[in-house]
Amino acid sequence: MITEEYLSTIDALVVQPFPEVTYVDASGGGGPEHHVRELQVSRDFWDDDDGQAWVEAEADLQACLDDLAARLTARWGNAFVVDLGPYLSAGCEGVPVPEPFDYLSQQVVSMQVWPLPDSGRWLALAIGQADKELPLILFATVCQASAFDLSMSGRS
Repeated sequence: MITEEYLSTIDALVVQPFPEVTYVDASGGGGPEHHVRELQVSRDFWDDDDGQAWVEAEADLQACLDDLAARLTARWGNAFVVDLGPYLSAGCEGVPVPEPFDYLSQQVVSMQVWPLPDSGRWLALAIGQADKELPLILFATVCQASAFDLSMSGRS
């Protein structure tokens, strides 16, 4: 089952040390105090004239996100939602935005965030897309909680 594979990836990610330098690889990237993983990537939509392939891909990724979210909520309690719009706006205005918020805000509208007990970290899940022709991506992100101010986000 795909959910089990993604949970295994998440379990490894939440305990993985943060790298000292920023990196990008085939499955995502990271840097000091954060990791980003692409759990699932849809096809692209260059030839999706009627939008049906996008609708199907979005439903598939949303179902996966919902399943993962239910499993993570059973572990860690309810998530809160972080609106990434303020980070995108700040970046467009030339204000420096820390990673991974700069990267994610260019693709993701909001993310579900779980504080990870006794670790000083948080985990986020989100679906994003950089442009309408590009693939949809289910992201998992782990950050050092003290490193990032979520107050800019309009957290709810």
